[in-house]
Amino acid sequence: MTSQFDVIVVGGGLVGASLALALEKQGREVALIEGRPGGAPDLDEGWDARIYAVSPANRAFLEEMGVWPDMARIGKVTRMDVRGDRGGRLEFDAGEIGAPALAWIAENRWMLASIWREIRQRSITVFAGCAVQALTTTALDASIVLSDGRRLGASLVVGGDGADSSVRRQIGVDASVKSYGQSGVVANFACERPHGGCARQWFLGDGVLAWLPLPGNRISMVWSTSDPARLLALDPDALADTVAQAGGFSLGALHVLTPAQAFPLRLIRPAAMVSQRVALIGDAAHTVHPLAGQGVNLGFQDAAVLAALLNNTRDPGDWQGLRRYQRQRREAVYTMQQACDALFSLFHQQHQPGLARLRNAGLTLVNHLGPLKRQFARHAIGF
Repeated sequence: MTSQFDVIVVGGGLVGASLALALEKQGREVALIEGRPGGAPDLDEGWDARIYAVSPANRAFLEEMGVWPDMARIGKVTRMDVRGDRGGRLEFDAGEIGAPALAWIAENRWMLASIWREIRQRSITVFAGCAVQALTTTALDASIVLSDGRRLGASLVVGGDGADSSVRRQIGVDASVKSYGQSGVVANFACERPHGGCARQWFLGDGVLAWLPLPGNRISMVWSTSDPARLLALDPDALADTVAQAGGFSLGALHVLTPAQAFPLRLIRPAAMVSQRVALIGDAAHTVHPLAGQGVNLGFQDAAVLAALLNNTRDPGDWQGLRRYQRQRREAVYTMQQACDALFSLFHQQHQPGLARLRNAGLTLVNHLGPLKRQFARHAIGF
């Protein structure tokens, strides 16, 4: 027996789960396949070291579905202070562009729990603790065999199953992968002085350090470094002192709230975002360097654009509709990937003193060109 659906979404993380919810609210018959046995993450009162800077446009997308999490767990970025490695400086302020915030800082676990809470109240069919064993497509439909032997059919399969996507691999879409030779080390800290809603970032020559404001006197750190083992080996007090010192003690002393974790940084560019009866979203469709904090924002916009294009369409897997999705998303994704990759390359050229002076002067110049700076800010937050 084959269970039939309009759309099957593979991957129940933030992006895949939000798309499944958006499509179900359009009246679609939706199945969601998630490898975790329980589907949603376990919640506790501790802070999640995996955090995301969510843009105003994507907060609105989540609010429309009623899944924006409890504001008590959300940090608000009203200012941003970027420092170069040779004295350059660039500052953004939400008030300059008439925005309520540049971004909201939200924990992965709490956002995911909020989305899954709504999923459980809807008519989405969830296959938890399963993997896709086989995926085949024809011009008319797609078929999936799960690891437990169950068979599913749909007009469209959406791969939202991460950077190492099984869906992408099974449909034969090649992807170019560039390793940055770095890992992102993440941890949360209590800080001695108030952060004032300011996100701080330092280009350190051999890495990028970011402090993102959490509620209260707390920050989340993302340190992109070629030597993650050095940070992971430090005891909590030594880690807090190292991170505080790297940021010039701008928030005073720090105290570790969550242990440090690390994940490898890669630029992934699949040859296509769509194939016959299949679309890719989120990290399955693209990854970027985290220095601009735009990875999950690109993924949420994939979900929002695809859901909007599928609304009121008779056949969600129609090839022309999938091509429209790819055309609409490719430019935005490519622009962000190029911008982040160029910034990474620019600030990691350590053997050209003239280039170091030039890149820092460029930061400061943009800081004094009000219209250009405001345009950069609006583009970054989708405002």
